[in-house]
Amino acid sequence: MSDRTLPPEALDAWALALRERFDLSPEDVPIALILDLARDVATGVARPAAPLSAFVAGLVAGRAGGTPDDVRAAVAAITELAAGWQGEGQA
Repeated sequence: MSDRTLPPEALDAWALALRERFDLSPEDVPIALILDLARDVATGVARPAAPLSAFVAGLVAGRAGGTPDDVRAAVAAITELAAGWQGEGQA
């Protein structure tokens, strides 16, 4: 199995490549916010829920208008849900 841990500069390079490929600004790709979301969901729910939650945050933010404020609001809502998560069957 290969080591896929990225040093911070590699993550920055990947984010830059994504921004260039999709014509995004730095504020469109809030790395720290998304990493914090992934951490909170992985801790409060389960590790596999982290990428799913990041995808849903982007989907919700996009449907709301796609502004940085929309992203922050979607992330905040998911983080709040994860903080109170009790487990299976909770809606």
